[in-house]
Amino acid sequence: MDIKKDILWRVYLIFLVMLVFGFVVLGKAIYIQQVQGKYWRSMSDSLHVRYEALNAERGTIYSEDGNMLSTSIPEFDVYIDFGADGLREKNGQRFKENIDSLSINLANLFKDKNSNTYKKELQNAYQNNDRYFLLQRKINFQQYKDLYQFPLVRLGRNKSGFIINMHTKRLNPFKLLANRTIGLARENAQNVGLEQTYDSLLKGSTGKRLMRYIAGGAWSPVEGSEIEPEDGKDIITTIDVNIQDITENALMHMMQDNQAEHGTCIVMEVKTGKIKAIANLGKTPNNGYWENYNYAITASEPGSTFKLATLLAVLEDKHVQLNNMVNLEGGVWHVADRTVYDSEKHGRYDVTIQQAFELSSNVGMAKLAWMYYNEHPSKFIDHLKRLHLNQLSGVGLRGETHPIVFTPESKYWSKTTLPWMAFGYNVLVSPLQTLMLYNTVANNGKMMKPYLVNAVIQDGKVLQQFNPEAIEEKICSKETLQQLKTCLEGVVLHGTAKNLKDSNYTIAGKTGTALVANGKRGYADHIYQSSFAGYFPADNPQYSCIVVIKNKPNAPKFYGALVAGPVFKAIADRLYATQVNSQASNITTVTKDSSIYNYIGLASNIKKIIQHTNITYKDSAKSANIAQLSYTGHQYTVKKIQHNNYTMPALQGIGLKDAIYIVENMNAKIIAHGKGKVVAQSLPPGTVIQRNQTVYVQLN
Repeated sequence: MDIKKDILWRVYLIFLVMLVFGFVVLGKAIYIQQVQGKYWRSMSDSLHVRYEALNAERGTIYSEDGNMLSTSIPEFDVYIDFGADGLREKNGQRFKENIDSLSINLANLFKDKNSNTYKKELQNAYQNNDRYFLLQRKINFQQYKDLYQFPLVRLGRNKSGFIINMHTKRLNPFKLLANRTIGLARENAQNVGLEQTYDSLLKGSTGKRLMRYIAGGAWSPVEGSEIEPEDGKDIITTIDVNIQDITENALMHMMQDNQAEHGTCIVMEVKTGKIKAIANLGKTPNNGYWENYNYAITASEPGSTFKLATLLAVLEDKHVQLNNMVNLEGGVWHVADRTVYDSEKHGRYDVTIQQAFELSSNVGMAKLAWMYYNEHPSKFIDHLKRLHLNQLSGVGLRGETHPIVFTPESKYWSKTTLPWMAFGYNVLVSPLQTLMLYNTVANNGKMMKPYLVNAVIQDGKVLQQFNPEAIEEKICSKETLQQLKTCLEGVVLHGTAKNLKDSNYTIAGKTGTALVANGKRGYADHIYQSSFAGYFPADNPQYSCIVVIKNKPNAPKFYGALVAGPVFKAIADRLYATQVNSQASNITTVTKDSSIYNYIGLASNIKKIIQHTNITYKDSAKSANIAQLSYTGHQYTVKKIQHNNYTMPALQGIGLKDAIYIVENMNAKIIAHGKGKVVAQSLPPGTVIQRNQTVYVQLN
């Protein structure tokens, strides 16, 4: 009996404990559901949905003449949700009715598989109830438009299951042209150039969309949940594609011819400081050339182009006049236990200061600096500071290296710093800073801030305008300025750059040949940096330009006049012919319009008009595109006008509509003045026409 009671007591106790535990579990469940339900439901949702960033469409970078230098193009990834209700209703009737025609269309559009393969893949995915089947990646906009016309797809997402994810790809349409300066927006690497400098404006504001986790480990966008991004703003640069192309080609030709290591060339508009072209070419591992680094804004020893600053200092301080004499010591001068050598052996002794500059004598410039500034070197340094050679150019490109101009207070200053600085050593400045100095002389002493961006726009509206800005109104006196111009012109007329002399227009500039070190090997490899800086036409400067090329070790041709000079000359010749000398004011004249008896236009239009008037005519044009209708007094004749896409045709007598058609088909641009028919044109017939070149026409 005692045993039975003991057993029952234990059973009742266990039952009571289990009952209490059950009430606790039930109470906790009610508490979780009623009190904490909202929290846990949101937690559940957060595990099955997420927000995905939607990048804005990046703004476009344009050239000054309206060409796209860097832009974004859309790409699309195509998925199919085979679990979509509209696709599976009525036992998949809609899918089965359209699978054959859809497969044929997909095969014709993408051309990567035949229609049978597409059909099998789609049927397998349907049977597996694949919720996020990848059909194609990175299709272009035209393919996207065509896809939406296909059977099933055109029914919409709910009925077809098709899901389109759009993203953008950054593209530089001109490839090499100004590639380093324009830069390229890259997802997993540091941007460069204007893409980096103006990234905050170009990238716009990021949006977002809700993504839901679906079977198979995929995420699908929730339709209608998008918060649209704000597109980026567009940038209008100062770059002229035609000038850039001329510059790039001229530099490339010399780089390849001399197997140089790297080089840069900048073309600047004298009066504004606009950079019209900036080319940077470096050798690639396969011995080709690419815009791999922005050498234009990288400081290095400038060599003899720096002598202009030395000459300015001694002239402005009235220490000398150009006709004063200086002894060149035969090209060798000993100073402070070191020796200054002239790069070219000339054997000259007493010469005028102008002649010393024209000869590019290191000895002459070093002697002038030593003679007049050795006791007070800070006075010489003050001139360099006034020329802004000790600070960044202000062009606004990130990555510009800071110049180095030593001062007497520097620990690196020595007795030889000043004389070596006088001919471009012991000082580091970028090619762009050197060009600023030469551009200032061309601009009558007014130093302009160089710039690459004209405006920031959005939806056609100008948000920010950048205008020419003078950072120094006057760098020296008029007398000094005139003497500097005389010397720069003398270099081309009588000095080291006389091989650049042209009979059609005048050039002013200075050659430079600097021996540069090769790492631990020092100067043993005889690596020279060739340069030429100047402007043209010298009597009315429109453009300034600098060319700097680092040659290979022991290059047979390394003097500035033979390496950098021809690049400058090639650019100047083209720009003088197409930009400076061929303005609307110099339009070629023609005889009085005789279109009563003579008419030129599209052959199809001419024949159509004649047929409507029932005039009898002789057809000698046949299948020609451009024809001439003439009347000789007894017969109307339609004859062929000889024309190709490389040389400028005669536009006289043509209406504006036809003239635009002809010129724009040659990838050129046309600017017309007046009304009626063409009576004059800026490019004479037969002239080779350049891509994106502007042709001016006068109408009667």
